[in-house]
Amino acid sequence: MEEQQQEAQPAETFNAILTPHRSLSPFGFLVLMSSIALVSFVVGMYFLLLGAWPILGFFGLDVLLIYVAFRLNYRSGREYERVELSPRLLKLTRVDPRGLAKSYDFNPYWVRVGLTEEADGRTIMWLTSHGRELVFGRFLSDDERREFVEALRSALMSARTQQA
Repeated sequence: MEEQQQEAQPAETFNAILTPHRSLSPFGFLVLMSSIALVSFVVGMYFLLLGAWPILGFFGLDVLLIYVAFRLNYRSGREYERVELSPRLLKLTRVDPRGLAKSYDFNPYWVRVGLTEEADGRTIMWLTSHGRELVFGRFLSDDERREFVEALRSALMSARTQQA
């Protein structure tokens, strides 16, 4: 009886999900919007009693515009990037706010990860291989980019030694 040998799939050596930071929780959003609506209503009623009734509509419009701006901000916060590294593959998957995903595959042996420091202190994080360059992690802070590049470089070194 012959035994079939299956090639073992290499275990992931690094897996990270990069997400934009949102400091206002849903409860905080509810409190903020309620406060804005209450203040706008009270001040709008004051102007209504003074006979300047159109001002009440403008206060209502302000509340609506602030609400829409926050909803758009929360919508953009649904985007994320997943970085998966195994000894044979570095895969970066971008998921936009609508849920559409696009993946980029790199050979861990050939890919380089880098960080460009601008004159004003801002940073740009990128992957490059065989003439292709991919900028990623744009929604991270500069310090988060620095930390992530170091972590990914270390993981790449480990993956390269496992591949050899």
